Amino acid sequence: MSRTAGCGNRWTYPPHLQHAKDHQRGTSTRYNGDVHPLLDGITDRQLLDLRLCDLPLKIEGTRLELRIARLYRELNARSLNFKPHVWLGEEWFTPDGIAGFGIPFYLAHPRLMKLERSQMLEVEGASEGECMRILRHEAGHAIDNAFRLHARRSWKDTFGSYRVPYPEWYQPQPGSRDYVLNLDAWYGQAHPAEDFAETFAVWLRPGNSWRRQYGGWGALRKIEYVDQLMKDLAFRRAKNTSRRCVDSLRSLKTTLHEHYQKKRAYYTIHWPALFERNLYRLFSAETRHQSFPSAAQFLRRYRRDICGVVATGTGVHRYTINHIMRHMIVRCRELDLRLTIPEQEARQLSIATLTMQVMQVLQTGYHRIPL
Repeated sequence: MSRTAGCGNRWTYPPHLQHAKDHQRGTSTRYNGDVHPLLDGITDRQLLDLRLCDLPLKIEGTRLELRIARLYRELNARSLNFKPHVWLGEEWFTPDGIAGFGIPFYLAHPRLMKLERSQMLEVEGASEGECMRILRHEAGHAIDNAFRLHARRSWKDTFGSYRVPYPEWYQPQPGSRDYVLNLDAWYGQAHPAEDFAETFAVWLRPGNSWRRQYGGWGALRKIEYVDQLMKDLAFRRAKNTSRRCVDSLRSLKTTLHEHYQKKRAYYTIHWPALFERNLYRLFSAETRHQSFPSAAQFLRRYRRDICGVVATGTGVHRYTINHIMRHMIVRCRELDLRLTIPEQEARQLSIATLTMQVMQVLQTGYHRIPL
């Protein structure tokens, strides 16, 4: 699984990035500030032609460094003698048996965050709040690996078997109170390891409001278990001290174009059987309405607004929601559906319809890139 080979010298840096490559050997905290103009000065097409290992990036000197430092302070405030090591990679990723985790490369540079948004319609971890939620989640995986917590019988009794194979998709129960809510899409329901990491993230969040927030929930006993477990680990040194960086950025020879092609394909979905029936409930296919406005044009005009509302409400990746909306637009055009009600009413019904489509996708199995 690990790619340990270096990037080598077979590929020549573009002239506009050669200076940045030379800086890669330095340790100045001004590093990413120096390369901002270099990456800002090239087009999306030029960026997409670059290999991941050729991106002139470091964590030092970025907002990401400040957020990692905040994570370390939160761990220290809980008397945990543990600081997971971090590295830049392709996505958020905690390898099995490693007491650290990878962070997606795009968070190390504003230009790459802009590219991520243009390719995937959202930037996971861009805001400080979301980034901290993910960092705490990954720290949960890392501390689990560092102390081999999942090998304990009490861990298994609380969260389930760690050895259960990771599913390619999972079918969440949005109304369940047996799981905490930290990341979107009810991610704690994906696997026992994710349940623990999500529970740890909620426990670690400053404020100690979890007793009030989860009072009466089945998830409360899990947080209380983590609370006692972490008290037992206070000031203890980790058993696993490996600093290995799996699939680090410098080992990845995939181009950005190939990376995004694979990532978009991952979020492709299979359409539920009721898909078109939902469209007919909202729009008309009757010949007497042929002079009415096109449903496809209406959806295209309101797409960003509608997708934003549904993404916020469901927690499903914005690219997936946009993918469903695009298919709705295509089918409305192919079926020549027409808008026969006022636009504001149609907007509200479109939000409800798109949400229904998304929930049907959830019921047939929804997958995300593993964290």
